[in-house]
Amino acid sequence: MGIEKKPSLLLHSCCGPCSSAVLERLVPDYEVTVLYYNPNIEPREEYDKRLSEQKRLLAEMDLPYPVQLIEGSWDPEEFLTLAAGHEHDREGGARCAVCFTQRLTETARRAAEGGFDFFTTTLSVSPYKNAELLNELGEKAGAEFGVAWLSSNFKKKDGYRRSVELSRQYGLYRQNYCGCRFSLANREAADRKDREQEEKKQ
Repeated sequence: MGIEKKPSLLLHSCCGPCSSAVLERLVPDYEVTVLYYNPNIEPREEYDKRLSEQKRLLAEMDLPYPVQLIEGSWDPEEFLTLAAGHEHDREGGARCAVCFTQRLTETARRAAEGGFDFFTTTLSVSPYKNAELLNELGEKAGAEFGVAWLSSNFKKKDGYRRSVELSRQYGLYRQNYCGCRFSLANREAADRKDREQEEKKQ
C-alpha cells in the first residue's frame, strides 16, 4: 500500500523568523514550497539580508523533508505606485492592506500556475498583523485565480512565541520594522523619541 500523498501548499513568507514556526506547524501535513515575495522591502540591503536568512533557515531547519524556495521579484516602485495616497496612513491601516493584497495576489497567481492545492502566508504569525483581514484578502485572491486559500491565524497556540524561540535556536536576524520605507521611517522616529526621553532623564 503506497504512502498517501500530502496536499501541496505554496507558503508566502515575509521572512525567516516568521516562517520558522509556521513551517514547523505545516510541514507534517502539507508538501510545502516557500515563496519569498516581498517587493515592498527597502533598502535593497535589507531585502537581501532577509532573503539570505530565509535561505539559511530552510537549509538548517530540522524538517521531515527539504522545503523548496521560490524567489519573487524585488520592485519597491510597484508597491509605492499601488500605495499612492496612503503614505501617511497609520501602521496596520489601508496602506498595509494594499501591501497584503499585492503579495497574496501574486502568491495566488503562482499557486494556480504551479498547480498547488492550497496557498497561505506566514504574515498572520505576527501579533501586529490582522489575521481576519489576511484571510479575507486571501480568499479573494484565491477566488480570482481558482486556487484554495488555507485560512489561518498562526499567532494562535503560541505561534509567535515559538517563532521567537526558533529564531534564537537558529540565530536568525530579527528585523525591527515591517519592511517598507514608511515602516522604517516610523521605527526611526520612535527610536529618536526614545533617545530624547533617555537624554532628558540623564
